[in-house]
Amino acid sequence: MSAVERNGNDKRSLDYISDKCVGCGICTSICPTESLRLGPVLPIARGLVDMDYVSINKNSCVLCGLCASACPFEAFQFKINDENIKDLDAYPQWKHSASIDNEECLYCKACETACPQDAITIKRELPKRSNLVIGEIEINKDDCIYCGICEEMCPPQAISITRDKPLDRDIKVDEDKCVYCLVCKRACPVDAIKAACASCSYGEYDLNPEDAKITGKAILQEDSCVNCGWCQEICPVDAAHVIKPFEGEISVNIEECKGESCHACVDVCPCNAASIVDDKSSIEEKFCILCGACSNVCPQKCITIKRDKMNLENIRSKSWQNKLSGLMAGK
Repeated sequence: MSAVERNGNDKRSLDYISDKCVGCGICTSICPTESLRLGPVLPIARGLVDMDYVSINKNSCVLCGLCASACPFEAFQFKINDENIKDLDAYPQWKHSASIDNEECLYCKACETACPQDAITIKRELPKRSNLVIGEIEINKDDCIYCGICEEMCPPQAISITRDKPLDRDIKVDEDKCVYCLVCKRACPVDAIKAACASCSYGEYDLNPEDAKITGKAILQEDSCVNCGWCQEICPVDAAHVIKPFEGEISVNIEECKGESCHACVDVCPCNAASIVDDKSSIEEKFCILCGACSNVCPQKCITIKRDKMNLENIRSKSWQNKLSGLMAGK
């Protein structure tokens, strides 16, 4: 984190949070004093260069806060008298968002697996297996020859045999693990096992629905989320909802694309929206947030982004409106 701070009539400070930056270049394109410089994004993304995506010229920065207002990733934090402009009515506010409805969520972890920023954590508590599988099992230890066949064949490894001495033997069944599949009963060479599966006999009618209930909580880390929409797309019950920072379209000039020999777009995309298909770049628009990182690093300049709408509201300054409207131009 690098900071610019000055005291005058107001105390103003600008912090750059490198962990949130994706190297999109939005801030550098709108800075009115050209105090922000975009570094070599592709080598940084590939781990070849250890430096921040953006550097700040502290001598020329006028601490206007435009970069902090325009950054959809909150990589800049601008404060006036120690108050973040996100909380001030006079400054623009982003309306992009992501949320997961815990009332609808099945806690299947599909969103957690798909999230490119690891911003989702699913904590769940599964029902007890013994509540879902009902049955009885009994081993006649007088008839048992302790051959170990049942122990070896038990799918959930619920049977254990101890043989401390030749005649000091024991066999036990962990009924919390047992699923009453009857494999042990069928495999026993001396018919020492009696078992029955009530669930198989009576089906679901004998089970209490509450015993099968899965409880949990979906935790979305907003600081890490880039509002790409993967969670919304993959959720089987529409519990995830996403509003992206920009609306528009992205296109790739396939004839100019170098594909697998380059894959710069794949390396920098924060959304896992870019991939190489048939040796050419392919970008899934439904996951793209139109940040422009891929367009910036493409050596062939074959990626074009057109933003039609920016979900940034409360822009009161005409000069800021003019600057921000430049983000709507195709690039």
